[in-house]
Amino acid sequence: MITLKPFRNSGRAFFVLLYIIMGLFDFFKKKETAPEAQEALDKGLEKTKSGFLNKITKAVAGKSTVDDDVLDNLEEVLVTSDVGVGTTLKIIDRIQARVAKDKYLSTSELHNLLREEIQLLLAENNSNDFRSFEYGSEHKPYVIMVVGVNGVGKTTTIGKLAHKLKAENLKVVLGAADTFRAAAVEQIKLWGERVGVRVVAQAMGSDPASVAFDTLQSAVANGEDVVIIDTAGRLHNKVGLMNELGKIKNVMNRVVPGAPHEILLVLDGSTGQNAFEQCKQFTEATDVNALAITKLDGTAKGGVVIGISDQFKIPVKYIGVGESMNDLQLFDKKAFVDSLFN
Repeated sequence: MITLKPFRNSGRAFFVLLYIIMGLFDFFKKKETAPEAQEALDKGLEKTKSGFLNKITKAVAGKSTVDDDVLDNLEEVLVTSDVGVGTTLKIIDRIQARVAKDKYLSTSELHNLLREEIQLLLAENNSNDFRSFEYGSEHKPYVIMVVGVNGVGKTTTIGKLAHKLKAENLKVVLGAADTFRAAAVEQIKLWGERVGVRVVAQAMGSDPASVAFDTLQSAVANGEDVVIIDTAGRLHNKVGLMNELGKIKNVMNRVVPGAPHEILLVLDGSTGQNAFEQCKQFTEATDVNALAITKLDGTAKGGVVIGISDQFKIPVKYIGVGESMNDLQLFDKKAFVDSLFN
């Protein structure tokens, strides 16, 4: 007697099998892309890593155990790597506590100990690792206001971010609200053409808040997913900066309640301690809730990522590790520290 049960279930079995196969393809696809990103990160941090590890090697030369001299030398290494004095002292205190607890700690163990402490520090200051450029439907459009001084790579970061978001099948629009610098509007337009996303712009000297208003209004009308608003890259007096950014925020909030959802401060990693000062100025002027640290491939001052994250308690969301379109990466603290020490 022939039973029909297997045939009744065969359709379901087929789709279950298809789902599993698609899942495996997706799994291996992720495995293939991850090494590429890690390779770009390793290459981008090469100068920082070389200087950092060479300094540590010299700091422990001729020593078998971690003593006060080694800790003093390590303190100098961290400060000269632009980790920052406050963060350096915090790391040294933690290692000193480990040394006191373990009584005997060999210099060969110092690398791993330092790696652990830096990773823990980043974990405390970045509640999440950012795994995807996708933005959920909780806010539509999701509005990003980008701030930072001229020359830090602000416009390039906006262009690369737009490229990443478009690759996630999101509809993106750029607002050229840096209307005080002639080149700024043209640069945003060029990036829009290069990436293939829409740009809203007005004449030079226009009210930046008006540009932001038009951009958000058109994004709502067109059903676009993400809006990225450029702003003037000037460090004028704090009151002027605060008033200007506040006006732009208020206008956007009227069009899209809760906007901007992300205020992204772009900092040039190669400027070292100057990046700390810029971060201080902008965090006092507006509610920065994400950081992008650029140009890490051209400097040995990558330690600034650790210090700024710790001192300002703002998540580092993006890092720039090269000049190509794909060299803007979501920050992954484990991958960053592994690259620094491997």
